[in-house]
Amino acid sequence: MSLRINHNVEAQTAHRNLIANDKQLGRSLEKLSSGLKVNSAADGPATLVISENMRAQIGGLTQAIDNNEAAVSLVQTAEGAMTEVNRLLIDIRQRAIHAANEGINDAAQLEADQSEIENALAAVDRIASNTQFGKKRLLDGSRATNGSAQDAFVTESGGRVLEFVSASAATKGSEGVDVVVNQNAEQAATTGTLTEAQVKGGVTLALRADGKVVTHTTSEQDSVKSAIEALAGASERAGLNITIDHNINIEDTEGTFEVRHKEFGSDHDIQVRSSVSGIFQKEDGSATSANEEVKFTGKDVQGTLNGEAATGQGQFLTGKRGNRATDGLVVKVNEAVPEKTLVGQVRVEQNALTFQVGANEGQTVSVALLDTSTTQIAREVQNDSGFTSLADIDVRTDQGAQDTIRLVDRAIEEISANRGALGAFQRNTLESNLSSLRIASENLTAAESTLRDADMAQELTNFTRNQILTQSATAQLAQANAIPQNVLSLLASQ
Repeated sequence: MSLRINHNVEAQTAHRNLIANDKQLGRSLEKLSSGLKVNSAADGPATLVISENMRAQIGGLTQAIDNNEAAVSLVQTAEGAMTEVNRLLIDIRQRAIHAANEGINDAAQLEADQSEIENALAAVDRIASNTQFGKKRLLDGSRATNGSAQDAFVTESGGRVLEFVSASAATKGSEGVDVVVNQNAEQAATTGTLTEAQVKGGVTLALRADGKVVTHTTSEQDSVKSAIEALAGASERAGLNITIDHNINIEDTEGTFEVRHKEFGSDHDIQVRSSVSGIFQKEDGSATSANEEVKFTGKDVQGTLNGEAATGQGQFLTGKRGNRATDGLVVKVNEAVPEKTLVGQVRVEQNALTFQVGANEGQTVSVALLDTSTTQIAREVQNDSGFTSLADIDVRTDQGAQDTIRLVDRAIEEISANRGALGAFQRNTLESNLSSLRIASENLTAAESTLRDADMAQELTNFTRNQILTQSATAQLAQANAIPQNVLSLLASQ
């Protein structure tokens, strides 16, 4: 064995191994103290990148879960207020039913009913104005989707052609949605011709509409005019939703009349039949045979909204689900216009509540809340009292009581429908999403744990090994440092 003084290679080797073992021991201590096997990028560059992305996703999921739970609370607040509005409307309806009992009520009772109704209406307005979540008012219309319509031209009657009806939370806000009509809505209708001879001979006329039937047989005492008016009266008493128009005079021995459904669209039809042939005409203009029943069906409006295909039902055009800008937009075309014509524009103001329900950009949902103030519900309900909304109802007359019942029924329908929509939004969107988010968060956390968390049993094994190696390297370094002293032994022997 050669002995050297200037360079102790054995000591350098022992020292190098001691440094390496000490470094590994330090890493083991770091992992055991932190519980993580990746404490810096040097511990695993690729693992660090993947796990940091996962941590960002987990943090987003955690916040999204909190967002969903807060959204559920907001929806429950709005729905709870609507529950009370529903109860008040039911009370109002009871008062209207009482007021309609004209044979018993006197003026004092009617005044009492009206006073109670007005008090309930004030409570409805108070709920609409005061229902809040934090500082956000929910039911005063500020969180609804509103709009207005502008006609492109004026019809001969001078009436409004285009009308904004409603929009959903999915409808995009717009300064102008073009409305084009390709086909006008039509009512089911047919014409009939009646002669004095047919009337005197005892002709039977039958009409059917929406499942209701009326039959009238003429007599020798009837004229053409009285026979038609008797048929119209019988139809009204039977509740058929039709009108019978004519220009027949009492002395006329022949006259033409029109039977027309009051509602537009393919959902409504009329069926006619007569015991004598030739009274009614078919759609192709030919005469009907005796006792032949012929059906006439209305037409739905057809057209586009902002160039996107829309669904027609009666006089209403509705933006199809999935349309980029007009999803859920509903407009009404009140009058016939030239086909394939731009009838006007609709301005949409989107104020729906938007919730961030996911961990990533664009993962949002929206819900629009109904304006429950009495001036905004039960609007445009046909009635003979001139009530334009729930705020106008007055039960101090028999007709007013009957019309009040009609408006309150519509208001209950509107509130209940909106409550149902909120319930569906809560259950099928928010709560379902909450379950999905919790599962995703759990699985991502497990994946991130696999990447970052230390296996403590394995790290303790490594720590013990590194500790022994460090102690062994220290001892061997001491031995290596002692080797040069052998040179002194050689010198002493001289």
